[in-house]
Amino acid sequence: MFKHQWHLFLIALAFFTRIPIPASVPYSPELLNSANRYFALVGIIVGGICAAVFGVSQWLLPTEIAILLSMVAGLLITGAFHEDGLADVFDGFGGGWETEQKLKIMKDSRLGTYGAAALILALLLKWTSLSALAGHSVTQTMLAIVCLHGLSRAVAASLIFSYPYVRLDAESKVKPLANQQSPQDLWVLIFTSLIILLVLPMTTAVLLAVTLVIVRYLCARWFVRQLGGYTGDCLGAAQQLSELSGYLVLLALWH
Repeated sequence: MFKHQWHLFLIALAFFTRIPIPASVPYSPELLNSANRYFALVGIIVGGICAAVFGVSQWLLPTEIAILLSMVAGLLITGAFHEDGLADVFDGFGGGWETEQKLKIMKDSRLGTYGAAALILALLLKWTSLSALAGHSVTQTMLAIVCLHGLSRAVAASLIFSYPYVRLDAESKVKPLANQQSPQDLWVLIFTSLIILLVLPMTTAVLLAVTLVIVRYLCARWFVRQLGGYTGDCLGAAQQLSELSGYLVLLALWH
């Protein structure tokens, strides 16, 4: 059982990051679906690396540069996986009328005006928020990076359990996607999220949890209204929007 869970974690790690895993790890779409239970844990690892880069860099460089290097590290580790989803969603939803047209635009590798604008604003807002947090406390900023990377992935992955995967997308999607989730997978995500929240002060944890639940609800309504369900790009967009919302809440509380 432990070996099976370890394999699921490694599959999740390989799916969400560029971190290499042993070639002997078995893979199947069914295993990937079960691996989504560990998406938040992968987020903690990515956030931990980003926080470490910031923590070391800020001793040698101005705070703003250290934050930027931390963001670069996150993009390199994940291959801009979630940022790509955010840009595709805004391109598709902004430029398409019918569901099929929106999905076609979202699959286009070219970056459109809506996607470029959303991506630039999201990265700028992240850099500005974290820089402001760092001006208040380096330690709390590192904690925020780790927590929000984990919690935002839990929010995105939880959508798999509640909403349908768009079948038009399923017929033509090239890259694999965890598009099924069992109650056990969901509970592992919830348990991981609770552990993350426990390291925060009670008031902060409660307000952050409420904010992320609201963001999840709004994202879900948006995706269902536009597509009738979600796609992999939608999950990436949900992750980015949840992470940014979390930073703003912490900034309002800690500033």
